[in-house]
Amino acid sequence: MRPILIPLALTLSLAACGGQFPNPFKKPDAPAEAAPDTGAPLDAIGTTDVAATPAPRPVEIGSEGQSAASLDTTTAAEKAQATAAPAGAATLGTTVASLGDVTQPGFWLRTPLVDAEVEGTIETEGGAVVAVTLIPLDGPPTAGSQISLSAMRALDLGLTDLPTLTVARS
Repeated sequence: MRPILIPLALTLSLAACGGQFPNPFKKPDAPAEAAPDTGAPLDAIGTTDVAATPAPRPVEIGSEGQSAASLDTTTAAEKAQATAAPAGAATLGTTVASLGDVTQPGFWLRTPLVDAEVEGTIETEGGAVVAVTLIPLDGPPTAGSQISLSAMRALDLGLTDLPTLTVARS
């Protein structure tokens, strides 16, 4: 009796997966289609030459597959104004920032370094500066921050970067 229970349990477990796995006992209906011939030379292991393959598509974000450039609604004048370094800013501290809500436009940083919304600047370790609205974020001052898409692009940061930023109040 016991040898029958293991295959039965395995069969029921795979059936519960909702068809996520192909049936290994089913004969294929049609032969598999051959990959289209791109004309690119094959290397020793039968793959195409890397130089002949098309470039990858740009990284898309958002539920609709929009590009970062299409979600960044700031104008060139707004970017120029935000990247003009103001003088006399009081440093509040440093923070590690990740990309915030990409649907919220503008230049902002949600950070636990402020208690109220104020104007300020953020500076990368490389010296790039952008003016932002500093928005309070619950947490200890050592917690991370969230940066807007526009600010990340103005600082020339990658969308998956976790930059250390110096935060200052204007």
